[in-house]
Amino acid sequence: MKAAVIGLGVEGKKALNSLLKHNWEVYASDLNVNINLDNLPISLANLDISPDKDRISFTKDNLSIDLGFNNQEIVDSCDAVVLSPSIWGSKIAEHYKQAGKLLCDVNGKHRNIFTIGVTGTNGKTTTVSMIKEILENAGKNVLVGGNGGGGFEGYYDLILEAQDNDYDVLLVEVCDMTVGFCSYCFDFDLIALTNMGNDHMNVHGSMEGYRDSLKEFFANKTIFLNENQLFKEEFIEVSKSAIEYCETDYDINLFSRFNALNAGLSEALCNYINQNYFEIDENIIRNTLETFKPVKGRLEVLKLNDCEIYIGKSDNSDAIKPILEEVDFTAIFVGTPRHNENHRFDILNEVVNANPEAIILFPGLEDTLDQAKYRLNSLDYNGRVEIANNLDEVIAFVAEFSHDPAILIGGNGQENIIKIQDRLKAICDSCK
Repeated sequence: MKAAVIGLGVEGKKALNSLLKHNWEVYASDLNVNINLDNLPISLANLDISPDKDRISFTKDNLSIDLGFNNQEIVDSCDAVVLSPSIWGSKIAEHYKQAGKLLCDVNGKHRNIFTIGVTGTNGKTTTVSMIKEILENAGKNVLVGGNGGGGFEGYYDLILEAQDNDYDVLLVEVCDMTVGFCSYCFDFDLIALTNMGNDHMNVHGSMEGYRDSLKEFFANKTIFLNENQLFKEEFIEVSKSAIEYCETDYDINLFSRFNALNAGLSEALCNYINQNYFEIDENIIRNTLETFKPVKGRLEVLKLNDCEIYIGKSDNSDAIKPILEEVDFTAIFVGTPRHNENHRFDILNEVVNANPEAIILFPGLEDTLDQAKYRLNSLDYNGRVEIANNLDEVIAFVAEFSHDPAILIGGNGQENIIKIQDRLKAICDSCK
């Protein structure tokens, strides 16, 4: 079988790797020549490279890549087509949908598996991980994946893996920007919404635009909503049925009320499954949630000298605000967003409102330190502002504040935050 992967963004690269892992022949293309080929199973030294002005072609074994153009003849000859979720709704997506050539239509076994979708702005990965552990502790074989931001292999890996192996449950983390794509690709039995926040407004345009995309996603589905959810009545109106949830009463080991909500959602959803689909003992739900450990890169608390270090990705203003409301931080470290994500600089508004003694900026997703400093100046922040250009400099500032009661390391840049997290854990362990 041969597949065409059109677009080599995050999801395209993940799809390419998954296809090769599942023994497909792959043709991949992107109109941009300047594609980062990291994380692909190729070495430039072993490639047959054919440059032609603004076009470059690579060939190796069962993989060929064209950059700067698409070879439409090759694409049309493939058995299946893989499109980036970002171009869902476009003319090209509609064309291959009508032709029955999309991979999710060619490989359809995944649509016969009991499927749960978890979407929202914040808390998706933690909630998915909680549900997964509960289901596995109940003896179910669970296939989990989806949104690349959650650290999973991607949507297409779910489709390919489900085709080749047998699973009881398909658990999908659905990015709020891909609900249309996922609604078509997967047949959801249950959909859970963690929350709606100020993120990806460059895509949604407004909270009302975000609401409208969710209403389409929830239409005639069984959904789970926070009891205080914005637009709750509108979501209930379009759904098949709606179950409300609140913070769990269980004694969980995770900081903050938002994690108590994530646990409350997981508890409500698994109780509903127990009542309507298959047995999950209540003790399994309780024990799993009470022993659940933070997901790597998400918020956890480390102890160094006299200081509690709260560290984890908090990449939008609605993610960082509840943390700042619960703890008074001496210093707050903020990873910066990408250049085109101006709405994510709103994190700094919340940080300034918390009025720490110092704000330390570090490159998160991209080096947008100048934009961050400009935002702080416009907010008239009068405290100390420092720049940490690399991991060693971040650690040096942490050491400086390690005798204060509490500091926060958050913002954007999951990979960089995990590196900081791992280094600090090693330091904390060595100090015990």
